Amino acid sequence: MVVNRKYLVAGALLFCAATSVSAQSVKSGIEAWQRSDYSGAVAIWRPLAEKGDADAEFNLGQAYRLGRGVPINLAAAKTWFERAAGQGHIDAQTTLGLLLFQNGDQPEALKWLKKAADQGEPRALLVYGTALVNGDSVTQDPVLGYAYVSRAAAQGLEPARETLKQLDQVIPLSDRKRGVEMARQLTKAAPAPSSKPEEPAPKPIRVAKAKAVPKPMETASAEPPAKGTTESRPKAPRAQQITVSGGGWLIQLGAFSKRSAAEALYKQLASAGLLKGMQPTFRTMGPITRLQVGAFSTRAQASAACADLKGRPCFPVPAK
Repeated sequence: MVVNRKYLVAGALLFCAATSVSAQSVKSGIEAWQRSDYSGAVAIWRPLAEKGDADAEFNLGQAYRLGRGVPINLAAAKTWFERAAGQGHIDAQTTLGLLLFQNGDQPEALKWLKKAADQGEPRALLVYGTALVNGDSVTQDPVLGYAYVSRAAAQGLEPARETLKQLDQVIPLSDRKRGVEMARQLTKAAPAPSSKPEEPAPKPIRVAKAKAVPKPMETASAEPPAKGTTESRPKAPRAQQITVSGGGWLIQLGAFSKRSAAEALYKQLASAGLLKGMQPTFRTMGPITRLQVGAFSTRAQASAACADLKGRPCFPVPAK
């Protein structure tokens, strides 16, 4: 039998090519990323992500979010984060939650942050815990919120420690003790992480939040300089206290990525005569500026003012 050597050579080349491709891994992409070969990292992660690898999905989302190896595309980043988050990837759940939070979709953001917080992710614990304390898009529960923030602080997250100090001044001792005990129980019950990247690519760059009860605690975020060739965890926002005089309640009219947009909305509504006697308060949290106006003596009065705004999205928030 005569064997055609040409086809044997071709077959061997195909085998080698297949072996080379299959040998690529998430870790190989991370190593390329660390060499600043962002395009190479993306080329490795993309086929893995398309096959459903959660770590690759998360890292590809980070590439789109940061614009490294691909143009910045937050919609694409969100899609890849959602795919990884849906598989229980903690970093993806946290990053997706923070991204949604920055874009003003607080209810959806908190849904993902809670999933990550329930697995012990410290940034998610801080943001979701603060939301519980304030009753922001979740049922208000200061004791449970204190427990979440305590768990974040116990892991060494500096902004959580700062928030906890402020909560210690406004939450009764008996409630704090209950919160500490609840934190212990939650830590014991927390499931083992369902995903653990070998060495994750860049972490989310921002953490935002917010106000404490009864005094607001808003935090601004900062993107730290990269350490080496990888992104580091976010540095922490410091608490900023805001005081509003004239009443205990305000109404929130929106959250914007630019303060100018919040100011423009206030001018528009004021010129239409819809905000008579109401003064604006612009609360900045990381990249988000919230427009709140008032003030009102009671929550009922604030709710009534919302009802008068002709269907404009609006809800009452504590002023102090």
